Amino acid sequence: MFQFKILEKREIDLVVPLVYKLNQGRILVEVLKARFADMVNQNYECAVILEDGVAIGVSGLWYCTRHYSGRSVEPDHVYIEEAYRGNGLGKQFFEWIYNYVSEKGYEVVELNTYVSNYASHKFYYNEGFKILGYHFLKKL
Repeated sequence: MFQFKILEKREIDLVVPLVYKLNQGRILVEVLKARFADMVNQNYECAVILEDGVAIGVSGLWYCTRHYSGRSVEPDHVYIEEAYRGNGLGKQFFEWIYNYVSEKGYEVVELNTYVSNYASHKFYYNEGFKILGYHFLKKL
């Protein structure tokens, strides 16, 4: 049986192995731990899918109010272990997220996904998401 929940701040390191895989090892574990330690003190929560107490899926949730959409939540670093994909678990996870954030008074879910991540594009289209623009990044 799967459990969906929001992690306590002290539990945040549970998701580091999943996010490490998501980023294909390009970000060191120590760097991820430091960043997550900072993130949990911002407008951020971390949702997980647990099976027998083991994290098999993750989605960060960033909260803000935007002038064009109102109270908004942004799922970030969404990842489900490969062995669990393709059986509707992602859909269940997002339904749980939609209900959770709606109960908190949020009106909109918006997200970014990598251009090359075609499987996620199909998933988000099927979830009713629309493409509104491009995401730009400049390192300082």
